[in-house]
Amino acid sequence: MSRRYDSRTTIFSPEGRLYQVEYAMEAIGNAGSAIGILSKDGVVLIGEKKVTSKLLQTSTSAEKMYKIDDHVACAVAGIMSDANILINTARVQAQRYTFMYQEPMPVEQLVQSLCDTKQGYTQFGGLRPFGVSFLFAGWDKNFGFQLYMSDPSGNYGGWKAAAVGANNQAAQSILKQDYKDDATREEAVELALKVLTKTMDSTSLTSEKLELAEVYLTPSGNVKYHVHSPESLTKLLVKHGVTQPAAETS
Repeated sequence: MSRRYDSRTTIFSPEGRLYQVEYAMEAIGNAGSAIGILSKDGVVLIGEKKVTSKLLQTSTSAEKMYKIDDHVACAVAGIMSDANILINTARVQAQRYTFMYQEPMPVEQLVQSLCDTKQGYTQFGGLRPFGVSFLFAGWDKNFGFQLYMSDPSGNYGGWKAAAVGANNQAAQSILKQDYKDDATREEAVELALKVLTKTMDSTSLTSEKLELAEVYLTPSGNVKYHVHSPESLTKLLVKHGVTQPAAETS
């Protein structure tokens, strides 16, 4: 039935659906999952890495986490080449706002501006939707810490906890049950690791298979974006009982 209506992004089916947008969402469903959790003192982002080649220099490259501005970062699920274009667009928009008004761009305004771009690619012929979903984490003086999720259609919304990518429905179910409004950042990290352990495709969770980033305020009041190193991730996995500590060799 869809074959008559999916050849153009601008053609509606009789049911009022845009099949090309739904195909883009299906591509995201096959990508490594990403989870965002809002806590009272920060935002935690965690993502499953699909590329685990031993030849990949993981200490200097990121697959899931990207910094947009000093106060905003994002986690990605979907086609990375599409994500790179949108991330660069968001960075330019954030810097233009800072140059014009001499203050950081409000998080929701940045997300809305990027989603307007994404929506335009579903509205005009000769284009295809971006096959990527984002989880945006940031802080501004208007609303404090914030977490937003956006999809290829250009929709976005503020969330306390959200998941995109593979097995996102199962992850959302666990988040609904276990999320607490007054959770600290450490508790959010523990919950994120628990959710990823139960929903990822791999049988065991190791530091090579995930990326973890946090957005929080330093004691001096500055916004800090921190990506955990593989060594730090290994310690966290052991601390929260996800993996066993390595046996010491004599």
